[in-house]
Amino acid sequence: MNLELSIVMPCLNEAETIASCINKAQSFMRDNNIKGEVIIGDNGSTDGSQEIAEMLGALVVDVEKKGYGNASRGAIEASKGKYIITADTDDSHDILNLNLFIDNLRAGSDLVMGNRFKGENNKDSMPFLHRYVGNPILTFIGNLFFRTDLGDFHCGLRGFTRTAYNKMNLSTTGMEFASEIIVKASLLNLNITEVPTTVFPSGRNRKAHLRTFPDGWRHLRFLLLYSPKWLFLIPGFLCMLTGVFGALYILFDADSANLKWIPLFAGLFLISFQFVVFYALTKIYATNHGLIPRKKSYDKLFDFFTLERGVILGFLFTLIGVALYYLGFKNEMDSMERTLKIIVPAIVVVVLGVQTILFSFFFSILGLKEER
Repeated sequence: MNLELSIVMPCLNEAETIASCINKAQSFMRDNNIKGEVIIGDNGSTDGSQEIAEMLGALVVDVEKKGYGNASRGAIEASKGKYIITADTDDSHDILNLNLFIDNLRAGSDLVMGNRFKGENNKDSMPFLHRYVGNPILTFIGNLFFRTDLGDFHCGLRGFTRTAYNKMNLSTTGMEFASEIIVKASLLNLNITEVPTTVFPSGRNRKAHLRTFPDGWRHLRFLLLYSPKWLFLIPGFLCMLTGVFGALYILFDADSANLKWIPLFAGLFLISFQFVVFYALTKIYATNHGLIPRKKSYDKLFDFFTLERGVILGFLFTLIGVALYYLGFKNEMDSMERTLKIIVPAIVVVVLGVQTILFSFFFSILGLKEER
């Protein structure tokens, strides 16, 4: 039988609420004449959650490796539906009303995200820090980094096509799995739609698995690691501009009292160069290992920047720096201010030349895969 929909739910000790979630999922599919299935990705429950799910006709997949992401992926990979909708098993999601998700998936959307802030506002449905601090901040960062326009980056109720899932190549193990789906979909230029949904207070009595600060940090760390432009390149350019303009101002300033700031701006410039180098190397590594999609400009990069060109450029920088350094000491009879204004930039240029040579070799090592 060809199944249209798989409703997937990760589970860890949810005996209090799992029956309600499965019944709602089955009722939705029955009421809307949808051929589908309910898949439970069990992460080692010890309270009888598996037995309850099997008794109600759900397929239970035992996932040994702990983590929300592991449990979700284990269940998704065992599913057979054309469309997949993920939900939590704490009875907080509006599983009875998934029509907007299904309609948009049928209309061609690759990923349909729920937005809890546009649905019915139920008191105590979300902790204060999640609703007004963590989620808005992480959603803003996610939209900024990956050029999305979502109002709720972390809603657990979401739907996607099996084709989109296979393209995304998801790999995270914990709560950051929620961010990874959006990030990968954005990087692959998939069609993302957002629909309103209602979230209810959790039906369980025990404490939630979600940990506010540790899991919030996991989401932020993931967003940073998958956006080397914002992690390395943009801070690097800001530091570089500050170092260059600061140094130029002092070099042409007649006030010798400001001379003490030259080493600071020189160091800032060298640090900025390291940021840019790390951006390039991270981008290459992430692309080679399939962490981010491969773009057309990636292949041209290795044609434009070669080991030979990098080494020649580095040697030129080094020679210019050595020459400036020599001129600085040759004029030792001049004022100390003038000498420092030549020597410090000379050292910067020498270090820049050596770093360029080292970067060129490392760049070429990462590019060996492309040559093969």
